[in-house]
Amino acid sequence: MQQLPFDKRSGNIWFNNELCEWQDARVHIISHGMHYASLVFEGLRVYNTKIFKLEEHTDRLFNSAQILDMKIPYSYNEIIDATKKLVSDQNIQNGYVRPFVWRGSEMMGVSAQNTKINVAIAIWEWPTYFDPDLKLKGIKLNISKWQRPPQNSSPWQSKAAGLYMICTLSKHQAEKEGYTDSLMLDHEGNIAEATSANIFFKDEKNELHTPIPDSFLDGITRKTVIDLAKSKNIKIHERKISPNELSDFKGCFITGTAAEVTPVGKILDNSFEVCDLIKDLSSSYEKLVGKND
Repeated sequence: MQQLPFDKRSGNIWFNNELCEWQDARVHIISHGMHYASLVFEGLRVYNTKIFKLEEHTDRLFNSAQILDMKIPYSYNEIIDATKKLVSDQNIQNGYVRPFVWRGSEMMGVSAQNTKINVAIAIWEWPTYFDPDLKLKGIKLNISKWQRPPQNSSPWQSKAAGLYMICTLSKHQAEKEGYTDSLMLDHEGNIAEATSANIFFKDEKNELHTPIPDSFLDGITRKTVIDLAKSKNIKIHERKISPNELSDFKGCFITGTAAEVTPVGKILDNSFEVCDLIKDLSSSYEKLVGKND
């Protein structure tokens, strides 16, 4: 079934401290956020009417805006309250929340010192990211030709729209080749992440290995899963990981707000088992967020 286009949906969007009808939420096509990618955003999940990690995501939204030299014209508590009210008023049971901040249309050029900073929050019902059957056997990844740039070449600690350009290119190529997603390397040729998720590997000793987030976003779900693993006395190695090590690992999974904990079955010709440890972490994560309450 074809997904309903996002500009054809119904409900309300919080737009610069006012509620507007979904299809009336418009910006001018000459907008700095559109032309120069001066936009930051967040993605949150709602499980059984409860927003998971709302405070952490809102903290990161404000931090991302600050990194891109944008001052959000509303307080932290105003954004928190607006998000909660939107979820409640629209009776969202299991959904996705997208708050975002962007520069407007007052200036058009690289310099945008006097543009208005706009804020909006949209929310929609959304039960799962990957096909549940696909998650059971593990998704397939290729390796992207695009690499995460060095630290001094991008605002990598922000969740900025421009950073996702190479992610879209990578995922499109992966899908054209019959893969689900793409593994991205960093500028040194080490493993970084998937296009919108962090990655973990399991070795033969049931210990986990995950790349150091020193040129890509340290995901909130990543931190949550690390804490879960530590609570189960699973040893975690945060380190540089070479693609040459892929054949040494026995299991693999990705983590993210959208992906949750999703097993990986293959990366190119390297196969991984959807083992009990990964199944247990996935189940524990779902229990923590209240997915099956």
